Amino acid sequence: MIVKMNGEFFEALKLMGQENGMEPDALAEIIKQGVAKAIKRDNPNCENIRVEINPETGVFEMGVLKVVVDDEPLDEYNEINIDEARTIDPNARVGGMCLIEVSPATFGRVAVQNAKQQIKHELKNHERERLIEQFNDKLYECVTAKVERIEARTGNAVLSLDKSEVYLVRQEQIPGEILRPGDMIKVYVVGIANPEKKPALKISRTHKDLVKRLFENEVPEIAEGVVEVMGISRVAGSRSKLAVRSKDKNVDAIGACIGPKKSRISAVVNELCGEKIDIIPYSEDPAEYIARALAPAQVIDVELIEGSEVPACRVIVPANQLSLAIGNRGQNARLAAGLTGYKIDIISDAQAKELEEAAEAEQEEKALEGENEVSELELADALEEVPAEGESEV
Repeated sequence: MIVKMNGEFFEALKLMGQENGMEPDALAEIIKQGVAKAIKRDNPNCENIRVEINPETGVFEMGVLKVVVDDEPLDEYNEINIDEARTIDPNARVGGMCLIEVSPATFGRVAVQNAKQQIKHELKNHERERLIEQFNDKLYECVTAKVERIEARTGNAVLSLDKSEVYLVRQEQIPGEILRPGDMIKVYVVGIANPEKKPALKISRTHKDLVKRLFENEVPEIAEGVVEVMGISRVAGSRSKLAVRSKDKNVDAIGACIGPKKSRISAVVNELCGEKIDIIPYSEDPAEYIARALAPAQVIDVELIEGSEVPACRVIVPANQLSLAIGNRGQNARLAAGLTGYKIDIISDAQAKELEEAAEAEQEEKALEGENEVSELELADALEEVPAEGESEV
């Protein structure tokens, strides 16, 4: 059956497509699938079903196709006699196909309900795929979002990002920061939550890679690959350490990150609510890298510990630098460990001297014990050589 639908149907189709971010042709394809399933449910024995929706011509065609035969049909569901076929289509011929009218009014209630469910399901799938495709372009990137509201009970922030609502949960907000509706903030896209159902972006303001992306935005040398970020360690809201190196001997990696009059690093610090940032020159030498990572503390010596399951080292610092090297609640040491990948044991030079003296004393004690053991053996040998009473040497 070929039906010329009124303009309202295709106007509604167009509006629905706009609401769901779909072209009318794509939406028509979804409706076709739903209608086809409804026809199939009411005509389960029919093998050929046709549904065509053309938004451009305004034609809606649907029905079952039957093969035209010149005698009595053996399969009434899929065959039609030529004489009957010509009452429907004067141009029908034997061996050809004849489209038999199916009116939406004849659909059973269950078939109509299934058609609606199918269309809703396909629309949800399309929306899910569209969101995933849109979100994939933002994965592991720093993006700008607008704060729409703050949930009073949870403290979670609802942000708008490309006409989509995303949640910045309280745990992923920088400690101490106060977000207000209307604020434009930078967030790092960590991943996609619930990709199989209702996809949503997982975003963070505490992730260490947010620092890297912010520097990429502010420092052209990093964006161009002249300066490399070799490592990041972060305690969100307090301090970050960033290790960098330059591929060009004429470019100062640290100077590039700081910028003229500290403009570049200040822009990053301001975005992170005043979080302090240490820029560390990277080194291929682990000992040197560890010493630099403990800045601003001075380091006397770094001793790498061999044979440990986790890379480890002992760092000696001046006694007056010990608290600085360790940091408030161990923060500086933890950041240095996170940056270098080494477990770091920090001691003062006085403690190192005590340990060295204790080790020397232990060695001397062992040496004396060894000498005593030798003397005892010599004495035992000598006693064996002395003749017992009543015996004489031969």
